[in-house]
This record gives sequence, C-alpha cells and structure tokens, in this order.
Amino acid sequence: MARKNFIIYCDESAEKGRFYSHFYGGALIKASDRQAIERILNDQREILNLTGELKWTKITKNYEEKYIDFINLYFDLIRDGLIKIRVMFTQNIHTPTELKEYQIDNQYFLLYYQMIKHAFGLRYCNPDDDEIFINVYMDDVPDTQEKFNDFRQYLHALCHYPVFKRAKVMIPYEDITDVQSHGHVILQGLDIILGSMQFRLNDKHKAIPDGEKRRGKRTIAKEKIYKLINSRIRDIYPGFNIGISTGTPNGETDRWSHPYRHWRFVPTDHELDLSKTKKRAKE
Repeated sequence: MARKNFIIYCDESAEKGRFYSHFYGGALIKASDRQAIERILNDQREILNLTGELKWTKITKNYEEKYIDFINLYFDLIRDGLIKIRVMFTQNIHTPTELKEYQIDNQYFLLYYQMIKHAFGLRYCNPDDDEIFINVYMDDVPDTQEKFNDFRQYLHALCHYPVFKRAKVMIPYEDITDVQSHGHVILQGLDIILGSMQFRLNDKHKAIPDGEKRRGKRTIAKEKIYKLINSRIRDIYPGFNIGISTGTPNGETDRWSHPYRHWRFVPTDHELDLSKTKKRAKE
C-alpha cells in the first residue's frame, strides 16, 4: 500500500467586515512538491527584489507591479494543479443563534476545524486506496497553547470519523503545527488571495479617506491586484462568483479535484438580518 503526504497551509482574517467576516484560507500541496514550489516562488521574489514578507496589507502603488508578477506566477501553479486553494468566509446577513459560551470562546478553532474537515473534500482524495497523511501548518495561532492542543486533538480525531476512516486519511497530532508566515512563501501567496477577497467583498475598493475626494493610491493598487486575481480565477471557472459557495457540476468529488474553491459558511442555527446586505447599505 502506497503512502501519500499532503501539506495544508492555513491563514485567517477573523476581522469583522462590513458585509462579510471570518475569512479562512487553505493552500494544499503534495509534500513531495514543496521544495520545487518554494524554489519557483522564491526565485521570482529574488528576481523582483521582494526581500521582505509578502502580505496583502503591505501592497502599495510602488510595489503594485511586483505583486502582480508574483501572484501571476502563484496562479500558474494553481492552474497547473500544484497548489489547491480554498477560501471560507461568513456573510453577515446570517446571524448565528443560540451560541453557547464554549462556541464563542473557541470560534477561531471551530471555524478552522470546519474548513479543514470540509473545504478540501479530503474524503474524496484517495481513489487509489493509499494511506493519506496530512500536515497542517497554521499561521501564527493567536490563542493559548492549551486551546491549540485541544484543537490538535480534535483535528487528529478526524481519522476516526467514518468517511475519513474509509478514505484512510490521517492527520497526526504532532503534524499540526503553528508556523510564522515570513518563513513560508506559499502562505504569503495565500495571504494575498485571502486579503483580496475580504477587500472586495467588503467594498473596501470604494473607500475614500476622510477629508479627501478620491481614493488613495494604495486602495487603487489593491483593486488592480484583486482584479488580476479575479481574472485568473475566471480563467479556471468562467463567471466565478466570489461571494457564494463554488458549485459541484461534476459531483461531490469536485470539492477535492477543483484547484480553487470558495465556501460561504452558513451556521446551522441562524437568523437572516437583511439590514446587513449591500443593497440595504445603499438606501
């Protein structure tokens, strides 16, 4: 029986947005491809003279073209199947009801758990009946070590979940790791994609600084990079809608096979608050 190893890099932006919140992202690669992918991306950084950490928040007009060149290469790797990207978020019109204190205190980990469990379609990743091992690299976990260890235990326990057990998917406890993104270029590309989606879905591209009549240069640069990212996604999926869950036209296995997907997470118990729609905000 063969063994396959995958790595999932995880990033999040739990900031409460105007219309959308709780942005969580994952980038999945084969462990055997890691060195080659990092070499390709780091060589590009060196060519572009991008010596510091790449982050959505660091984009400026002066660095706009360099970020465009980098993210174009990143999407070449997505297109070619070397990186799978998943973006999960909530829409503010869906207001959770009857949340318990435990759920509120552990929201960060509970949402990460849902993303890793469902967003990549891991239950469909093993048509050849191999043994599948997943490493999870989480960027800069902001909570206590005790809570992180509890999360690691819950995530590891997925191997006993029936569909994971049948698929022979294992997430070893010791392979769920807190990392710093400055040392992981794949995470940095994910940060840019995740930031661009939060930027556009929350209409930050329209922001005008107080006392000004026009948008700032940084906002215009970020919008240009978002438009590039959106165009690269639409090269893969024409008509892609960033604000809804990506469909599965070929069946549920698309959740695994697709190189890029979005998931609008809707709590099971929720109320609709239509006052938080973009249409209502314009009234």
